[in-house]
Amino acid sequence: MKKVAYSLVLAAGLVSSSVMAADMAVKAPPPAPPPPNPWDVVVTAALMNDYNFRGISQSNHKPSTAAGFELRYNSWPNFQWYGGVSGESIDFPNNAAAEIDFYGGIRPTFDKLALDFGAWYYWYPGGQCFGVAGFGVGGCADGGGLPALIPGTNIPIGGVPSSNFQPFGGNVVLKNVSFWEVYGKATYTFNDQWAAGIQEWYSPSVLNSGAPGWFTTGNVTFTAPSTWFTNGLGMYISGDLGYWALGTSNIFYGVGSPDVQGNLHNPNAFGVKYTSYATWDVGIGFTYKVLTLDLRYYDTNLTKAECSVFTSAQNASFSPGNITLQNPGGLGTNWCSAAFVAKLSAAVDFNTNLK
Repeated sequence: MKKVAYSLVLAAGLVSSSVMAADMAVKAPPPAPPPPNPWDVVVTAALMNDYNFRGISQSNHKPSTAAGFELRYNSWPNFQWYGGVSGESIDFPNNAAAEIDFYGGIRPTFDKLALDFGAWYYWYPGGQCFGVAGFGVGGCADGGGLPALIPGTNIPIGGVPSSNFQPFGGNVVLKNVSFWEVYGKATYTFNDQWAAGIQEWYSPSVLNSGAPGWFTTGNVTFTAPSTWFTNGLGMYISGDLGYWALGTSNIFYGVGSPDVQGNLHNPNAFGVKYTSYATWDVGIGFTYKVLTLDLRYYDTNLTKAECSVFTSAQNASFSPGNITLQNPGGLGTNWCSAAFVAKLSAAVDFNTNLK
């Protein structure tokens, strides 16, 4: 009888406990984390002792500053749209003191393969035309455009002057040297330490010269393991090898003189054939939080004479050894020669660095 009574009491207690448990408030599960913000902004700034672009100084081997802003939108986890604007201080032959870049494109990724396709516009405001007065090869009578031609011919109205040298250094240069390029990039990341990439750039008129240009470059980057350093320091080593295939300029940059029937005395009279060239660089970089210090060596295989023809450098100097059909004026410049560039930059990613 006692066992029966005990069983009834135990059953009643279990029922009572179940009822009480049912009446207790159940703790709600934690809320799901908000989806990641698809928008991102990256702001950059840099200071360097020389602004080097594809092996050629853009600042006359003088210090340069840079700043940029890039807006990004991730429509899918592996697909990004982006657009940006950046600027660098320069020292150009036409007196332009700044390069303003406008660019945009898409960045799809496929596991370890990252792609990038877009367009880039290089704007050089404040330029002046330098060349001989009047209509003719290198003439600036129209404020920097091309000379008027005799209808049905390639001969400029007014003939061809005996000299087309400008006062500062002797090279002629257009007022407007702004131009655009389209590009495609591919980077494959093998592991945490090694990555390699290739890029292709094309412009129908490099520096508004009329000469088309295809620039192909490949690069390799080694990133040091995080165990190599302490306190958040990082290091990388990278190198690039590129080739810029350049075409023939418009008549503004033509050299030499044709006769009145248009027969050429110089194959470059109605447009100079620029020298295609190879360029390479190798460097080491150190990173700390948003800062990067990059120390890099640049060089090309252009001679000083070929460099003067392509760049129109305002401080080019004469040497008899520089005289060629492409460069009858005999001017040369070291803008394309070996250079060491130290660059300190900062990049702030609002989604990463400011959280």
